[in-house]
Amino acid sequence: MRVVVVGATGNVGTALLRVLAAEPAVDSVLGVARRLPERRPPKTEWRRADVTRDDLTEAFEGADAVVHLAWAIQPSHDEAQLHAVNVHGSEHVFDAAARAGVSSVVYASSVGAYSPGPKDRRVDERWPTNGIESSFYARHKAAVERILDAFEQRHPEMRVVRLRPGLIFSREAATEIRRYFAGAFVPGSLMRPSLIPIVPAVERLRFQAVHSLDVGEAFARALHSEARGAFNLAADPVLDANTLGRLLRAWPVRIGPAVIRRAAALSWRLRLAPTPPGWVDMALGVPIMDVVRARTELGWSPRRTASDAVLELLEGLTAGAGAPTPTLSPSAGGPARSRELLTGVGGR
Repeated sequence: MRVVVVGATGNVGTALLRVLAAEPAVDSVLGVARRLPERRPPKTEWRRADVTRDDLTEAFEGADAVVHLAWAIQPSHDEAQLHAVNVHGSEHVFDAAARAGVSSVVYASSVGAYSPGPKDRRVDERWPTNGIESSFYARHKAAVERILDAFEQRHPEMRVVRLRPGLIFSREAATEIRRYFAGAFVPGSLMRPSLIPIVPAVERLRFQAVHSLDVGEAFARALHSEARGAFNLAADPVLDANTLGRLLRAWPVRIGPAVIRRAAALSWRLRLAPTPPGWVDMALGVPIMDVVRARTELGWSPRRTASDAVLELLEGLTAGAGAPTPTLSPSAGGPARSRELLTGVGGR
């Protein structure tokens, strides 16, 4: 089997390459990225390409499957650029796969694609995927779901799989997550669990997480199966203030959701943090997912708990950890985070 992974240098991409390297059924992997790393995992070749403008048809020819992971979260102050990468870029990838005669496409959707839903029970993959209107991330994920709906109707001969994970954590992604969500002004050393005395207890702030290696395993299982359609991915337990409080030995402190949102909006407008308030709305809005379909049809079960993933991320944040790719490198923000500051927080 030959697999092309678009967006192969990020959190999920690097995890998937590790999984595929150990898969006897996979003969070769082509990693496609805008910026290429110096290291090459086993079985992997690299090709530089930009999903917004480069013709990917030739790169996809001869492949049995294309995995589409490329997605932009920054610059959060330039939604036109984000839309070009996330929505138009995704459509570009799918169309190139069809032109190249690829038989399977596996796409990284997200819990963020879901419409607002319950936090006190789990919903399956039939829950509407209209996103959260105030979140660009959710709007883009929902838009790509509609693109795939139309794509499947035009190309019934192709097998299309959509994996919808919760928050994806790992030690190697720590620097990237800090850079994209916390920003240049947050010291990673403060993320040590012993230095976190409180956790916010916000109504409806209940969410799911999963380790990137477990997500990589799910993508590999989707490649080897005949499954079609959507699959939720998450590990237990569901994370809320009480669960995080026990995990970190911290006190839950009740805070109103409006306070959290106003703080996020102000820090984003002042470019103190790169995270627009729509991320708060999405966290409070998306439902809790049922993962039975992934377990039964893909035979997937996470090897790490959500708590394990959180603790590993915090350890990575404390250590300034990363991985040797342009996206995950601890030096990606420049010396003393100078590149983040000079380009404007949330501006790159």
